[in-house]
Amino acid sequence: MANLRDVRLRMRAIRQTLQVTNAMNLISTSKLRKGRRTLEDTKPYFTRIQKSMYDIVSCADISHNEFFGRKNGQELSSRAAIVVISSDKGLAGGFNANVFRQANALCSKVQKPVLIAVGNIAQRFFGNSKYPILESFSFKSQLPSVDDAKMIADYIISQFLWGAFDSVYLVYTYMYSAVRLQPDVIRLLPLSAEKIQEKIMQTGGEKRVELQFEFIPSEEMVFEVLIPIYLKGIVYGALVESYAGEQNARMSAMDEASKNAENMLAKLQVFYNRARQAAITQEMTEIIGGSSVLM
Repeated sequence: MANLRDVRLRMRAIRQTLQVTNAMNLISTSKLRKGRRTLEDTKPYFTRIQKSMYDIVSCADISHNEFFGRKNGQELSSRAAIVVISSDKGLAGGFNANVFRQANALCSKVQKPVLIAVGNIAQRFFGNSKYPILESFSFKSQLPSVDDAKMIADYIISQFLWGAFDSVYLVYTYMYSAVRLQPDVIRLLPLSAEKIQEKIMQTGGEKRVELQFEFIPSEEMVFEVLIPIYLKGIVYGALVESYAGEQNARMSAMDEASKNAENMLAKLQVFYNRARQAAITQEMTEIIGGSSVLM
């Protein structure tokens, strides 16, 4: 009987866990749809900003602008900031581990890397590493907003202009499909006309040729205004893309956990039925044996 009681307790615990995993699966499904819809709604605006950026770069000589870097021709600078986008909570399979692996690989290629952690998991992980964390951001597992992206972009721009670092890289998770989540790296700063053109092509835009537009009051002033919006758009897209990837990874993890729980529950149910039947048979045997002695 004691053995049957333990089995019942284990089955009850598994059923409770199964309820939690199913609920988290449904919640992640809803958040994934909302995140993808939000990203699609805002993508045309930021894509237009990227095209305008490239139009100015291609038709005006603004290579002297400080956002194009202080050391021409140096791809990996001596001081690099790496923005790592992770989740604020776990239970998402290998989502965060893959991002951290990509970030560590990038840190090994640059000199004197400093980290900007986005998400509690990244802050805890790199808090014990040899790479210093310059700043950290957390959004409490909510869908990132444009204001959140602006806060990160403004910080990056201010530190870059101040000279805290010479280049900025962004490491996040790109969701190619529901079954393919892959960490990706974007160089935010210094700016490059080729990188802007490449980003336009990645977002489904047409290849930009050298177009002649009139910018009022001047190309330089318009460019200065567009830079923060451009960087904010890239950061925002990466935040929402990573958020959608996190929800998709959590859906997969919770679905797998639910299947494992159901399998464990089925095995325990068979074991419980057999043990219960054996106990009943033993009781009946004892009753029959006792009756035989009395007769």
